[in-house]
Amino acid sequence: MLKTRRYGWGLVLLCMLVLGGCGYYFPHVYEGPHRSIYMPTWQNRTNKLGLDMKIYQSLSHWFQKSEAVNLTKEKSGADLVLAGEILSIDLPSVSWENISNATGTQVNLYVRYILKDNNSGKILWEVPNKLYTADYTVKTATSAADDEALAKIIDDLSEDIYLGALNKIRKQQMQAQPAK
Repeated sequence: MLKTRRYGWGLVLLCMLVLGGCGYYFPHVYEGPHRSIYMPTWQNRTNKLGLDMKIYQSLSHWFQKSEAVNLTKEKSGADLVLAGEILSIDLPSVSWENISNATGTQVNLYVRYILKDNNSGKILWEVPNKLYTADYTVKTATSAADDEALAKIIDDLSEDIYLGALNKIRKQQMQAQPAK
């Protein structure tokens, strides 16, 4: 019995050491010094009205996950600038049941975005042309199915930008720290 308890405590201690020293972090949370990001409304080069505001709202939602990073509409005083552009949207039907009934739809959204240091003007991250796509099966092709696919794309795009921005902020923070 005494031997079993010793092994049990030894196992608990080993697990604590392994988990405590593994360097794991939560990629969705930035806990460094407070950073503010100026994000102007994205330019919308498509005929899909309100798409720029949907992206802004989705990005705002993602950036609320981290208390140390906030989006602002004021460029002065912001640490970083996150700007983007909606290049094009394509809503082709991709599969057909018969001559006139679409059974699937695919939405393609092309965007570009950039993250730069507001003080130095240095580009931290640039994505010049990124395709996001979503497929949906429907009984009849409708704008509701397209909107559902587009909502999925916007959430994926926002998550990618949020995680990428946090990664670049962490990298910038590590480079700013003096070597030990």
